[in-house]
Amino acid sequence: MPNEPFIPATITVHLGRPDQPAENVTVPFPEYIKNVASSEIYPTWPESAILANIYAQISFALNRIYTEWYPSQGYDFDITNSTAFDQSFIKGRNIYENISQLVDGVFNSYVRRRGNLEPLFTAYCSGRGVTCQGLKQWDTVALAKAGYTPLQILQTFYGDDVEIVQGAPVRINSPSYPGVPLRMGDFGNAVQEIQIRLNRIARNYPSIPMVTENFGIFDKATETAVKKFQQIFGLTVDGIVGNATWYRIGYIYTSIKRLAELNSEGLTYSDVPWRFPEILRQGDTGMDVRIVQYFLAVMGRYYESLPVISVDGDFGPETERAVTAFQRLFGLQEDGVVGPVTWNEIYRAYRGIVADQNVDPSRGSIFPGTVLLRGSTGQAVLALQSYLSAIADDFPQIPKITPDGIFGPATDAAVRAFQEEFGLTPNGIVGAITWDAISSLYDDLRD
Repeated sequence: MPNEPFIPATITVHLGRPDQPAENVTVPFPEYIKNVASSEIYPTWPESAILANIYAQISFALNRIYTEWYPSQGYDFDITNSTAFDQSFIKGRNIYENISQLVDGVFNSYVRRRGNLEPLFTAYCSGRGVTCQGLKQWDTVALAKAGYTPLQILQTFYGDDVEIVQGAPVRINSPSYPGVPLRMGDFGNAVQEIQIRLNRIARNYPSIPMVTENFGIFDKATETAVKKFQQIFGLTVDGIVGNATWYRIGYIYTSIKRLAELNSEGLTYSDVPWRFPEILRQGDTGMDVRIVQYFLAVMGRYYESLPVISVDGDFGPETERAVTAFQRLFGLQEDGVVGPVTWNEIYRAYRGIVADQNVDPSRGSIFPGTVLLRGSTGQAVLALQSYLSAIADDFPQIPKITPDGIFGPATDAAVRAFQEEFGLTPNGIVGAITWDAISSLYDDLRD
């Protein structure tokens, strides 16, 4: 699920019960809300009552979008038109003019509980001959006639702690799955999202070990937690988060936190990834900028249309031009801004280059695309150890190690010593920037 709720440009509606074969229709989100409102309430109701119902209908739909309720169960739609599960939607129906105008004014607003992120699952019913938790549609009329505002009406049914969020961004709704399987050594927000969810699931399933370190990095503890989750829920036990494992984790997480229910446990900012900023643009500085610059600089040596840029941690005009050129090359919106979509594509493209390269212990190589830390093994670790061992000949403060392809305590100590010496965070974790610093210095000393 995304960090911040958004208004999808379109929504796909299944014209039947979830498990019933039926047509899927994709419509602009405002048109969907206009259809639902025109199908469920009357245009002659007081405006406050109409608006209160529209807010509830928007929030209900956004909750389905935000939690990926149906995609996480393997369905290819966002919501159904079955009132036993969702909201009424009648394909091709006429839209009431006043309802259309009201929706146009508020379609990018939704209801949530104060302190929570997710759109509230605003359960409701007609209120005539039907009892339910949440809003009673016909009762909103009497409240509106008594002078209640839309927010006061909503608070009457959902509690005083609900609020209306206005001006939510509109963007294309895309699957949350990052597009490539996550495995040992991967890093970024998608990894942290999996760790956060698994830790919450572990409270209900204590046999799943908690991940307590290296948030945002897919380490051995994360792999162990993934394997246990896969074992419990009947998935292939390989420790890799592919499409099936990703969405199964999402579905169990949503169910445990009751995010798709009126009595939701709620999502706070501590429940969403934070490692990589939501947006990087001109004027930003820091390590995340350096990582993006490094990936772009490497790709600039392989794609003629991409400039080779400096890796200095300063998002200036040069970096913006490189980002725009990358977006143009890969068919993304050309705005020079690194948001989640552009970041994922940059990382995926870089990994594609790495897949065609061999990590050579005898010469400096580009970052292998996966983070190395204690517990890592393989050719990339062997190369890292070879670089550090050679560097130690000129920098005695870095302990000499014997290359064996296993990232153990000695390698960890050597990495930390290097990081301390060269002004990097001394955490023993070898990401793109630490790798580049080590391999570049190794090449300089060798030459």
